[in-house]
Amino acid sequence: MLTKVKNISNAKEKKRLLSNFCSLFILQVFTYILPLLTLPYLVRVLGVETFGLIMFAQAFIVFFNILVDFGFNLSATREIAIYRDDKVKLTEIFSSVMMIKFILIGVSFAIISLVIFSFEKFSLHWEIYYLSFCGVIGQAIFPIWYFQGMEEMKYITIVNIISKLFFTIAIFIFVQNEADYILVPLLNGLGFIVGGLISLRVVYKNFNQKFKIQSYATIFLHFKDSLQFFLSRVSVSIYTSSNAFLLGVYTSNTVVGYYSIAEKLYLALQGFYGPITQSLYPYIAKERNIALFKKIFIISLIINTMGIILLYFIGEYIFLLLFSSGLGSEFIEVFHIFLLAALIVVPSILLGYPLLGALGFAKNVNKSVMYGSFIHLSGLLILIITNNLSIYFVASMVFITESFVLLYRIYWVRRENLW
Repeated sequence: MLTKVKNISNAKEKKRLLSNFCSLFILQVFTYILPLLTLPYLVRVLGVETFGLIMFAQAFIVFFNILVDFGFNLSATREIAIYRDDKVKLTEIFSSVMMIKFILIGVSFAIISLVIFSFEKFSLHWEIYYLSFCGVIGQAIFPIWYFQGMEEMKYITIVNIISKLFFTIAIFIFVQNEADYILVPLLNGLGFIVGGLISLRVVYKNFNQKFKIQSYATIFLHFKDSLQFFLSRVSVSIYTSSNAFLLGVYTSNTVVGYYSIAEKLYLALQGFYGPITQSLYPYIAKERNIALFKKIFIISLIINTMGIILLYFIGEYIFLLLFSSGLGSEFIEVFHIFLLAALIVVPSILLGYPLLGALGFAKNVNKSVMYGSFIHLSGLLILIITNNLSIYFVASMVFITESFVLLYRIYWVRRENLW
């Protein structure tokens, strides 16, 4: 009888995992396909230089996204998954995280204002940075960690698709020439804010989740608990968002434009595996089903490798079709470097939080990106000092860094005999 009950329970958990994966996969398709649809349009209408300016602003704003998130997409997801049946504890977690995020929004706004009015490079286009900051507010109020912890990803999917689809269509309607560039961060920011407000209403209405002011001690406890995850995210940002930012500081907006186009395509490749990692993380943390993880890992590697080989041979023809004027040989070469990095980063991501993190080795996952960021930052500093900072070398540093992170995680998986 007990065996039968256990089998039914396992079947329900796997069904929930599949449902969450499907919801996140649909969301991920919209998250990356919609921007890829607007990418060639914006490059043609705005020009590579103006497009590069917008991407530089986004790269700058990412640092504030990471500060406001403060690692809660990982730490709070884990806590919600563990205490999903304890209403009192859920209210404590939800309220504490939201309070911390609102405080960090205020801190971020003060910092960005200080930077904008202290440096001419930022003050010349101050409106772009402030409008881009709307995205920080939107992502802060969107409790994706709550839905992930509850393993109810369908709500994330519905809200995101509606808001992203609406504001993507708006870009095609309202952005008609280079003078309309200011509308791009405005529309993107509004999309995030509207999605965040709708999601909060869903949390309140569908989950009957209340907000309650928490004590300083409780808030500090959750803040401290998420600190290691925040440091990990900061480390990751050093070898992701810092690249376009540094290219913007030391080269030109045109160079940033070319690099950002290639990087967006690279991130889109990673994004297709996001649903797997996001749905596996709470599932493995709760069920510890290593056999299922191994099957998913191997299938993902096979699909990823085949996709990259295909893109290597047909990518140039696709770009010629999408970008009527062509992007030049330097863009193709940088994209090929990113394809090599994509071979490395997918197994690295899967071995990270979905396996090591979920099984209690989050410290090792965090260390992998901290050490990797040190290597990456050291390489970038050498490139700056020797006056060799270019899109080729920056993209190559991404490959080197991701290779180290993968090897470090493989080492700990083998050492702890998790495979």
